[in-house]
Amino acid sequence: MTDSQVQQAYAARASEYTTILGAIDDMHEPDRNRIEHWAQQISGRIIDAGCGPGHWTDFLHKRGADISGIDLVPEFIESARLRFPDVPFQVSSLRALDEADGSLNGVLVWYSLIHLPPADLPPVLCELARVLSPQGHLLVGFFDGESAEPFDHTVAPAYYWSVAQMCSLLHDAGFDVIDTETRQDPGGRPHAAISAIAR
Repeated sequence: MTDSQVQQAYAARASEYTTILGAIDDMHEPDRNRIEHWAQQISGRIIDAGCGPGHWTDFLHKRGADISGIDLVPEFIESARLRFPDVPFQVSSLRALDEADGSLNGVLVWYSLIHLPPADLPPVLCELARVLSPQGHLLVGFFDGESAEPFDHTVAPAYYWSVAQMCSLLHDAGFDVIDTETRQDPGGRPHAAISAIAR
């Protein structure tokens, strides 16, 4: 899907999405623990890339992180600014981040890459590497499955990635993988997370 198509799909359901999935209490405890622990290792600026309703951005802001949120969907950003007025948010695409080379110390991309067509994922990972300083931290959350296999996501078409393939793509983009995690929650799709650092 193009950025415009994803933007329109989420804009049409932004209020519904925020109601159902826009609060930190709705998130799984292992995810809260992992993301908090990841951010505690970082000294310096972090962006929550594809922040959606902004709940993860606010979660880390409240724990002392120097973090801002970006998202493609203006409706998400408008809502996040109202709900979390102490946290900076702006509209932006992951394909062209408004950040200088090597200017960030951390990037959180929690289920922000799932709608990218498979051919578009490598250049976006390279863009994430571009904005991170050497040894800058990346945390990726995605759905674990057959690489590049599409599935019917509630809002817009999305893709599974295997942990092995995502690790390979991250390596090619300039990252060293630190650790990986997979989990199958009852009634949910298989989950995966990868922590990596920029070379």
